[in-house]
Amino acid sequence: MEVEVAVAKVPKWATSESGDTLEMIERPRGGLSFVLVDGQRSGKAAKAISNLVARKAIAELAEGVRDGAVARAAHDYLHAYKGGKVSATLNIVSVDLNTRTLVLSRNNPCPVILVTPEEGVQLLDQPSTPVGIYSWTKPVITEVPLQAGITVVVYTDGLLHAGEHRGGPMDLPAVVERMVAEGRSARQIADGLLERALALESGRPRDDISVLVLQVLPKEGGQIRTLSVCVPL
Repeated sequence: MEVEVAVAKVPKWATSESGDTLEMIERPRGGLSFVLVDGQRSGKAAKAISNLVARKAIAELAEGVRDGAVARAAHDYLHAYKGGKVSATLNIVSVDLNTRTLVLSRNNPCPVILVTPEEGVQLLDQPSTPVGIYSWTKPVITEVPLQAGITVVVYTDGLLHAGEHRGGPMDLPAVVERMVAEGRSARQIADGLLERALALESGRPRDDISVLVLQVLPKEGGQIRTLSVCVPL
């Protein structure tokens, strides 16, 4: 098997910097973790908050801390640093080769879309609270065995609410289900969702939008790893 991951993100209209932060790290026992954080509000202030939370999460993951404990540590850090007055959403997506599982940790009201060969499209929408505000905050954890045919879509609320002021947002589970059925790659799904969101917003998004898509695909042989990044300057 192999894992393909694609991210597409754009800042709020007329804002120079996105308040969303994405980081990636290799896990000490094998595998990869992706951390997506949406800081409260938008712009530079939100970016400072999302960077703070992402750095804490990445540092803990680098030490081999389990994902649930990482999310709690990130919450405690932000809560102490800002006195419980600032929030951020936090998603951790981990391909854990030690347990051979996909681990989805969520402190985000936005659901996660999970597609598996057995269950089809699932909306992981259990109640979840952002980090930083309430002392009792804990993540919602979903763990599934690694197998070919899995697709995961994680996103910030800019995607969820795109188009609300123009007749309603898109039906994300239905759109993802159709894209997966068409055999689209992680890159094509991430780009396609962002393009649809921008169209709904007439090219002027009212919030930062970030989309992370992970797919587990069949593959035989070969140990070559690749990474591509495209950032406008």
